[in-house]
Amino acid sequence: MDHRQKKRLLIFLFVPLLAALLFFTDDLLIRIIILGLIIIYVAFIIFLRDSIKFEGPYISKKLDVEEEHDATDVAGAAEHPDYGESFEIVSKNKNLEVITADNYIPELRISKTTLKPPDLKERFEEIANEALPDEVGHDGQFTFVLEKMLTVIKEAFSAHTAIFFWYNKKKEKLTIEKFVSNSASEVARRKFDIEDDILSKIVQKGEPELLSDISPAAEADVIRYYNAPQSIRSFVGVPLFYNKSLIAIIAVDAKVGDAFGIETIYSLGRFVRVITMIIAIFEEKHSDSVSQQRLKGILNLIGPETHFESDLDLTAAIQNSVSSLLHWDAFAFVYYHPVDKKFKTIKIINNTSLKYVGENLEIEIAGTLVGKSIVTGMPIKIDDTSTGEYIRFAKVESVSFDGSFLSIPIVYDNQNYGVLCFESLKKNAYSNADIQFLKSALNIFSFVIYSYSTQSLLKSYLSIDMETKALNANAFKERLASDLFKASQLKIPGSIALIRIDDFLEQESLFDGNPFPKVLASVSETIMQEMTPFNLFGRIGERVFGVYFFNASTKDVFLWAEKLRVKIARKPIAVVSKQTTYTVSIGVASANGKGDAEEVIYNADLALQKALERGGNTVRNIN
Repeated sequence: MDHRQKKRLLIFLFVPLLAALLFFTDDLLIRIIILGLIIIYVAFIIFLRDSIKFEGPYISKKLDVEEEHDATDVAGAAEHPDYGESFEIVSKNKNLEVITADNYIPELRISKTTLKPPDLKERFEEIANEALPDEVGHDGQFTFVLEKMLTVIKEAFSAHTAIFFWYNKKKEKLTIEKFVSNSASEVARRKFDIEDDILSKIVQKGEPELLSDISPAAEADVIRYYNAPQSIRSFVGVPLFYNKSLIAIIAVDAKVGDAFGIETIYSLGRFVRVITMIIAIFEEKHSDSVSQQRLKGILNLIGPETHFESDLDLTAAIQNSVSSLLHWDAFAFVYYHPVDKKFKTIKIINNTSLKYVGENLEIEIAGTLVGKSIVTGMPIKIDDTSTGEYIRFAKVESVSFDGSFLSIPIVYDNQNYGVLCFESLKKNAYSNADIQFLKSALNIFSFVIYSYSTQSLLKSYLSIDMETKALNANAFKERLASDLFKASQLKIPGSIALIRIDDFLEQESLFDGNPFPKVLASVSETIMQEMTPFNLFGRIGERVFGVYFFNASTKDVFLWAEKLRVKIARKPIAVVSKQTTYTVSIGVASANGKGDAEEVIYNADLALQKALERGGNTVRNIN
């Protein structure tokens, strides 16, 4: 018997005890009091027990609910506790375990994954590391990036087509730059005028447009960038602004209705912002690159290694410079010959298969674009040569170019020294900024050409070769013709010798420079030492000298030539810190009865060729 049952037994024994007192007393008052106590006590017990039965389950249920949150059990909750009894909450485990920062291990939620394909890594790296196409230019790089962005846009919005248009405000036209479409073959590759379609509304209003349900009957009028209707039901287009000017449109369409919403416009706005940032980066990069190329081109023209010994040297330097200054498909360098006093094309470069003019074409001043530029001293820019019959250089020209034409005169000190002409197959290829830059750059070109032209003109008045102090080729031939006439009239014999410096090893690594100037000076000096006042000495070519002997036979000249050959071969020439020897080959021919200087030189050259065939350092003659 537990403690609770004993307590109940004592409470119930109190009733029989009071009832027994009734039999031991005869006092009526006492009996009445005892009887009242019994009645009250019994009634009180009955009332308390019924109250405990009613409230017990409610209290137990309430405690169960509260203890469920604390993860503890209520002792005796299933039973009906007596009124006034206490209960306590105890843990199932006396040693309570607590999770702290030391023993906390996070439970990772691993999402359900799909099976990876075996070539996942290779395909991802192929896409992520896709290289730019070979020989792609600045425009090609932007188009490459734009195509990738349009692909992302199309896939992100489950679109049928994502397309990018350039807007030409001057011509009021839209041009497709790039698109990604499920109907690529049906996209119209042409320019679109601004009319009343949905793209034109974006241009006119300068704000996005959204169509959720395009009627099949109206599709061809609303969506104009397809060759035929494609069952397009939804469309969204946004403008692209750069420097506060509308320059492009991004359009997306789908074959299901209500495919796009306002949130699509906001998302496309973020793509627009990225594209404008890319354009700014490309523009800055392109400007820096063009500036560096142009500076390099100008420096190449005036560099320390640039020498102008002939028209070929001048044209080569001009060609190298202009290739970096401007984009062109055809280039013409018109040069003013100070001696002939004529403008001629001395350099033509045609990078296309189309017909163009040739070199040495004389410019007609009247009625031509280049002639107009020469007379006025002003640049001429034609944005589209197909709009009229333009004669560029001369009426006899045969040119099939259609595109842009630009001519810039080379003027220095109010004197026109030529014209640079550029042509591009692309219309509107040259801007006013290009003209302004070329005009500034040509100040340097004009000074270089002025210097070269002045030197050429002065050299034409000279009869002496500046390097060897011998007669130049023209003066030698004139004096030779005069001496041949005198010899013919006086019946006096004459002979000519052509002396050529043999080829030698010209290695800068060996001599720390080109040794030819010193060799040239040494040979010419030796020849002049062996001459008499009756001889005529001139420089005919870069390595060839001519000596005419008045009143001398070929036998005498042959002996003289042999002596000269040996003397030159034995004479050491110092080049920097080294000394070495050089040889010459000599051809001798008779001038008896000859009156033509060219014929005499030709015969001597035949003898010189025979000497060279023997390996050089030899003398040969022709009677």
